[in-house]
Order: sequence, then structure tokens, then C-alpha cells
Amino acid sequence: MPSLNLGILAHVDAGKTSLTERLLHTAGVIDEIGSVDDGSTRTDSLALERRRGITIKAAVVSFPLDGVTVNLIDTPGHPDFIAEVERVLGVLDGAVLVVSAVEGVQPQTRVLMRTLRRLRIPTLIFVNKLDRRGADPDRTLRDIAARLTPDVVRMTGADRLGGREARAEPYAGDRPGFADRLVDLLSGHDDRLLADYVADETAVPYARLRAELAAQTGRSLVHPVFAGSAVTGAGVDALMAGIRELLPATEGDPGGPLSGEVFKIERGPAGEKIAYVRIASGTLRTRDRVTVHSGGGDRPPDGARAPGGQDTGTVTAISVFEHGGDLPRAAVEAGRIGKLRGLTGVRIGDVIGEVIGDISGEVPGKPGKRRAERHFAPPTLETVVTARRPADRGALHTALTQLAEQDPLIGLRRDETRQEIAVSLYGEVQKEVIQATLADEYGVEVDFRETTTIHIERPAGTGAAFEVKEKDGNPFLATVGLRIEPAAVGSGVEFRREVELGSLPYSFLTAVEETVTETLRQGLHGWQVTDCLVTMTHAGYNARQSHAHAVFDKSMSSTSGDFRQLTPLVLMDALRKAGTGVYEPMHRFRLEIPAELLGTLLPALTRLRAVPHTPAVSGDRYLLAGDIPAARVHDLEQRLPTLTRGEGVLESAFHHYQPVTGPVPERARTDHNPLHRKEYLLAVQRRLTGLGQGG
Repeated sequence: MPSLNLGILAHVDAGKTSLTERLLHTAGVIDEIGSVDDGSTRTDSLALERRRGITIKAAVVSFPLDGVTVNLIDTPGHPDFIAEVERVLGVLDGAVLVVSAVEGVQPQTRVLMRTLRRLRIPTLIFVNKLDRRGADPDRTLRDIAARLTPDVVRMTGADRLGGREARAEPYAGDRPGFADRLVDLLSGHDDRLLADYVADETAVPYARLRAELAAQTGRSLVHPVFAGSAVTGAGVDALMAGIRELLPATEGDPGGPLSGEVFKIERGPAGEKIAYVRIASGTLRTRDRVTVHSGGGDRPPDGARAPGGQDTGTVTAISVFEHGGDLPRAAVEAGRIGKLRGLTGVRIGDVIGEVIGDISGEVPGKPGKRRAERHFAPPTLETVVTARRPADRGALHTALTQLAEQDPLIGLRRDETRQEIAVSLYGEVQKEVIQATLADEYGVEVDFRETTTIHIERPAGTGAAFEVKEKDGNPFLATVGLRIEPAAVGSGVEFRREVELGSLPYSFLTAVEETVTETLRQGLHGWQVTDCLVTMTHAGYNARQSHAHAVFDKSMSSTSGDFRQLTPLVLMDALRKAGTGVYEPMHRFRLEIPAELLGTLLPALTRLRAVPHTPAVSGDRYLLAGDIPAARVHDLEQRLPTLTRGEGVLESAFHHYQPVTGPVPERARTDHNPLHRKEYLLAVQRRLTGLGQGG
């Protein structure tokens, strides 16, 4: 059966979870429509989601639609939980972007639409809340065309606005002007259509226009706009018809090679790991032993599998999303979404079975790490989490590690010396959710220190260093030479080698490359180093040595451990010679304010270190864009209502990094500090004495 993986996306409170409930009810898979306010919706299943009335975790629910299985994925709308949207994008066949007819296009709406268009995900737009006072679909459509994309066409009319009697009727081919609007829109992407229409209008019948509308929507060239009310159900039938007609369903090959992508991880009642996988090809059955390829990202907390590596595991149970729930099944086929148990080492972004295409790219929020393409801005904030009860420190680490499995953009930094854990964040609401989740699900009460800004470091020049085994105080049986130099902004960390491939066993070369990535998490000032090229210039080792009775002698033979322990010393020596600059994250803001308040607002922006651009006039309002340090965005949000009498509208998103001015911020190190050779060697020796040197 064909399937359609459909994402429901919106700015917070635009009504997407209510729309999800209405779609499920219309499809006949639920008897009663849940309420966000009452906490009774199907997709907001977490206790915290029900209490707060917001979506925090992406949820999957399935329903049949005219012979197509629709896997509907409800995503969070609050920008603090953009990571949940991030991981879903790679499995979508299409999307419905929900816009409120009252509030219009909101900041997160713009971020989402830009991303959907960039990724060429076919997208319908649903103008919701026609039943609310202040609803204005005409104004909203103009707003969509001006601020999201001009390639839109209205598919439904609306009347009796502002109450439960609000209606939305689909336009038919005989509606005056509708066919002409379709021609105007579609001919912008099809010269032949325009030529045929100019030559003879009858050569372009309405049926051809509908077929071309579906084709161009499927290529993400145009975006049909529907309207209605998720609460009353007005216009939802037309939207359902549009989903079936205009968004492309897929039919994967169940007999092809197995390949699927993990886009969500959760824990079951017994703490077992459950992986949500979209199967792109083949069929996966219970008890199958499968290969799991790392999609990149951070090394797992236990260090079991390095980025780019692979593992194997046995699938012990499968659930497939059908008819509003997930049902136990013996297999999951191409095009479907399944929940898999038994893959204990699996992580978000991993590929099950064969890798189809390239899974490389920069990891979201982790400069220098490699994984799938980053769709949204990285988190720019960080805070230290501490357990209120000292006895809960171990439980806190375990809990945060599991949360990071479910949300790879929660970066963890554990400082063994200070017995502290820091987490990266998008905003203060995310902090509240983490705190409540730790208390509710793990029984760990925590406090947070002041939120700080995450900076990065970039090499200022070129530096090189090398150490030769058994010479000049090198206690490791390894020769390593490295050169580090600047690379293009946004390129992350690239590792190359000038040594011959056969000059070093592959496992030793891998050890150096992985350790380079790990070491660059903390540069000269403690921040992650990115946008650089690291080249291995020297290599040497002692071949495996054995005694007369063929007993391996570690004291005479090089091991991977020798290279892992020497590489940080060489790399940081090279980095010290190159020098680094520290950069702070900057947000690009867009302000819409009453014209008479510009003079009041500009001095306040200057005090926040914002750099405004030239304002543009829009009627009786000013549109003001500019750049502001990420650290000051929250202050601007707090002050804006007072500065603009509640009439200011702010959009803000990460845009770039810029060099820090003034004192360089330092970040406390959490490693053995290879910048101080004696301290580092003593720490390594203590560790080896306690654990024994690994190979």
C-alpha cells in the first residue's frame, strides 16, 4: 500500500495538535476529538505536555486515506524544541504548515517555511482558526505571500468568520477567476502551459490545471492554501482531499535491500530503548540481525561506537503505526514507520541496513562534527545542572545521558574534576522542561546555574607539531605529526593525511582521526574549535612484538591507545602555534514597531549591543532588521513590550558568529588539559595505572 509521511508544523499555539485530532477524527480512527486545554489529545501523550498544553516531543499516528497509509507526525511549535522538528524533516514526504488566521505569520512560521522550501518538501498551508474573533483569511493570505512565499494559491473561500458558524468551501473549476489564478501561478514554472493558454484557452482545461497543480506542489514549486477551523472541522474535508490529491505518496520496494533511518528514540516502561525508523527500502522482520551505521554526531556516552562506525543488533519486537495506534507486527515494510526494540546501541540519525546516499554533513549544534545536513540553527546557550541531593549525582548523569539519546542537540559536558554536567539549550522554556522531566520521570530534583552563551574558536593561523616515538620525552610508542590551519566558515573540521596509507595500520589512523575530533571540543580558551583543516604529517609505530612463547608484549608494541594518548599533546601544541580567535553567536532580528517609537527603541538596541540596519517603512509602521548578540536576545524579548507599548513584533534566529570584542571569555576545561604537558602525562599515567592501557 502507498504511504505518505506527513509532518504537521506550525508556530506554537497555531492549532496544529488540534488539527491533528480533527484529521484523525475525520479519517475515522478516533471517536472523540481530544482537547489541548484538557490534555486529552492523542499525540500529546507526555504528562508535561498535557499540563502545559504544548507539544514537546514529535509524535506519530497513522490513518488510512483513500488507499494511502498516512503516517502523520505532529511536531512541536515552540522554538526551544526545534530539535524535534530537525530530526523529523529527513523522513517527510510532505507537510502541512498551519498558520493562524488571527495572529497571521509568526516568527517560527517563517523559520519553518524557509526550511521546508530549501529542502523541497511538498507543503500545503492551512489557515486555521476561522472561528475565532479577529480571524481574517484575506489579510493572512497577503501576509503569507509577502513573508513566506509568493507561490501560493487560495483553494477555499470563507465566510461567517469569527464564530462556530464559520465556513470554508473548496473552490471549483467554474468559480469565476479561480482557473485564471491557477494559470497565473502555474505558468510561472511552466512556459509550455503559458504558451498553450495564450494560443487557445480551451487547450488548457481545468483537469490539466489540477494535474499541473499536483505536479508543481509535489516538486515544492507552489503551495496551495486551504482554510478552516480545526475546532469545528470547517474546511478539514477540503484539506484531506488536498493531502490525497496534491501531496506525493510513495511506494517503496519491500523486496529491495533493507534501509531505514532512525529519527526518534524513546525509553519504554522498563527503560528499554525504542527506535522510530522510517523504512525506505526492503522489509525488516522480528529476530532479524541488522547492521546499524552511525549517522555521525557525538560519540555515544559509553564510547561503544565511534561516529561513522557501525554496529550490529537483533530486532526483538516491532510495532507498526496503523489506524491511530502502533500495533505489534512481525515485520515493517518499505514506506512505513516502525518502532523497534532490541537495538541497544542505536542513536538518532543512524541508518538501519544499507546506507543509501551520503549521510555525511555537519551535525546540528556541534561545529566540526559530521552528520546529516543541519536544517536549523545550533543551540547557543548552556547551563550547568546540579542535583539537589548529592546522592543523586550518578542518577542525574544517567538520566541526562538518556535525554541526550532522545535529543542529540542536548550536548552534554561532564566535568569529572568539579563533578558537574553542563547542557546546551535553545531557551529558558527548554530548561524548565528538562527540570520537570528529570523530576517526573527519573525522580531527580535539579537546579540550574545562570545560563551562559556558547562561543566557538577558529584557528587564527597555521601551526604544526610532531613527536617521535621514544625520543625527547615522548612516553608513547607512537610518532604523530599534525598541522592545523583555517578553513572556510561553516566547513567544520576536516581531517586529511599526507602520510602514505600503508605507513600506519588503519586502526591507528582511525584512532588519530577520532582523537583529533574529540580534542578539538576544547580549544585554547576551552571552546570548541571549528572551521579548520587538520593534516597528519608524520606517522610511525612499533610493529607487534612477541616473546619466544608468542606472548604479546605491550611494552614493545604500539597500540591504538598510544596514538589516542599522544594525539592531544601534538594537536594542542600545533593549535597553540596557530593561535585561535573566539567568536560569539549573533542573531539576526526583525522588528515591526509603530513608526513614532523608532526614536525610543534605537537607544535601547544600542545598549543591548544590537546593530540595526536601515529601517523600512510599511504604512504607519517601521520594519527594522539588524544583528544582536545571542546573549542579549532574551533581554530584548523582556523589554520589548514596555518599549513598544505592547505593539512590537520580534523575530530572531541565529545567523552567524562574529569575533568577540573586549575580554576573551574562558570556559573551564573538562579534560586532562593537554596544554599542560606535565599535568596531562600525570593524569594519563594515573588512569593507565588504574585501568591498564587499552589497545
